[in-house]
Amino acid sequence: MIKLVIFDLDGTLLNTIDDLASSCNYLLRKYHLPEHTTDQYRYFVGNGIPKLLERMLPAHLKTDREFRGVLLEEFLDHYAQHKADLTAPYQGIPELLAALRDNHIAIAVASNKVHEAIEPLLKHYFPDIPFAASFGQRAGFPLKPDAAVVEAILEVVQVDKGETLYVGDTGVDMQTAVNANVMAIGALWGFRTKEEILDAGAHCVVTSPLEILKIMDSLA
Repeated sequence: MIKLVIFDLDGTLLNTIDDLASSCNYLLRKYHLPEHTTDQYRYFVGNGIPKLLERMLPAHLKTDREFRGVLLEEFLDHYAQHKADLTAPYQGIPELLAALRDNHIAIAVASNKVHEAIEPLLKHYFPDIPFAASFGQRAGFPLKPDAAVVEAILEVVQVDKGETLYVGDTGVDMQTAVNANVMAIGALWGFRTKEEILDAGAHCVVTSPLEILKIMDSLA
C-alpha cells in the first residue's frame, strides 16, 4: 500500500517554464546576448539554476565563473519577483493532490529548484494541501539524481521505500527514483519526452495526473 507520493515541482506539479524562460531572457537581453525560445528552455532546466544559466549562455561565456556568479544573483532576484507571473498547476494536479490528502497519503516535493522558492509557490498554488516535506537546492546538499533528497524526505515522513512513489517529468527524476530504490512514475505532461523518461528507468508513464490514483489502487 502506498503511503507517500513524492513529486518533482517544475514540469510535474507546476508549469513554470514561461517564468523561468522570462527571467533568463531578461538577463540575456540585459547583457546583449542571444535569447532562447520557451521550448529550448525545456531542455535547459532540470539540474538546478547554475546549470540552467550555464546552458543558456553562448559558448565563450559558459566557463566564466565570475560572470555566472553575477548572473546567478541577478536571476534569483528577478525570479523571486516574477516566479508566479505565468506559472500555473497542470490540469488535474489540484484534484490529484486533494484526493491524496483526503485519503491520508503523505505528499512531498523533491526539486532541484532553489529551496527558498519552493514553499512560497506551494503555499500560493496549493494552500489547502499539507505537504509533509519539501526540499530544493540547498548549499552542501547534492542535487538530483543523487538520492539524498528522497532519503531526507523518508526520514521526515517515516515511510518505507516500498510504500513510496516518485513522480517526475525528466530523466533526472527517474534516475533519482532508481538511485533511491523507489517506484518511478513518469509524467508525460511535463518538459521532456517519453523516450527520455523510459530510458532513465521509469516503471511506468502517465499522460494525466489522475492516472496515478489508478496505479496506486493496483498496488493496494
